[in-house]
Amino acid sequence: MSSRRVADRLTDVIDNIDAIARYIGTSTFEDYAADRLRKDATERCLERIIEAVVKIGNEQMSVVDPAFPVERARGLGNMLRHAYEEIDEGLIYNVVVDELPRLRAACAAALAS
Repeated sequence: MSSRRVADRLTDVIDNIDAIARYIGTSTFEDYAADRLRKDATERCLERIIEAVVKIGNEQMSVVDPAFPVERARGLGNMLRHAYEEIDEGLIYNVVVDELPRLRAACAAALAS
């Protein structure tokens, strides 16, 4: 993938993480779990993030964020698209709160370099 296309994908990741941050704000897990609109919007943005990461690929993502689990993300994306009735709200909330800030920082650093 060309460096321009990688940059476009990294920008997509950042934009969708920022959107999730706006949707979640300072919400507790209980607030998140009780709000269908917030959950749906968050899950859709996660799908976009995962799709962008998968298109970037394992090799290039390992340079952007060596700790990012591309294959685990791919599995989560498949669950969001095909097994939505099995989605664990706690898992999604934890990914958003615990993992996305680090991914955003790594993508921003990669774009700046």
